[in-house]
Amino acid sequence: MTDESRRVFLKNAGTALGVTAAVGCGFSLYAMKRTWDPLPSVVAGGTTTVDTKPLLAGVPGQVEYRGKPVFIMKKTSTMTANDDRDVVVDGARFTVLLLDCTHLGCVPIWQHGVFHCACHGGAFDGDGMHTFGPPPRPLEIPPFRIDGARLILGEEGPEYRQLREASLALDSGQGEGQEFG
Repeated sequence: MTDESRRVFLKNAGTALGVTAAVGCGFSLYAMKRTWDPLPSVVAGGTTTVDTKPLLAGVPGQVEYRGKPVFIMKKTSTMTANDDRDVVVDGARFTVLLLDCTHLGCVPIWQHGVFHCACHGGAFDGDGMHTFGPPPRPLEIPPFRIDGARLILGEEGPEYRQLREASLALDSGQGEGQEFG
């Protein structure tokens, strides 16, 4: 075997080894990612169903969705309607917000028509829009689907997608917009 053919052989062997290592690394990363993904049974169990019929107008309520508190309140006729943030279920308007401050994840408290975040003094209005302090975005609206008078948190229905699209259009027009879960 000549020196030139030996060099060609070593070069080809090195290339083959590199390609094999890259493919093996790719398969290993894919397998690791699959182990970190939640099981389908866990994802399916990640919904919360809220029957809106017994909710009284103007009375704040709270449910748990995926371990986090969700504020829900049926709006009274005197409360301002917000087509970009209200969830309309069976003809009634609701405020539905994930109580997770967009600054550092603290839980804002509802007091006198305003959400106050005790961690750094952030404030949000009754629709979850940021009004004061360090939070960079409004409170998020969790994904939802409407089934008659029931609100199913954790599934994206056409109503949720419509609110999200309206928010994205608002974002492109004003710079700072609303955040959806």
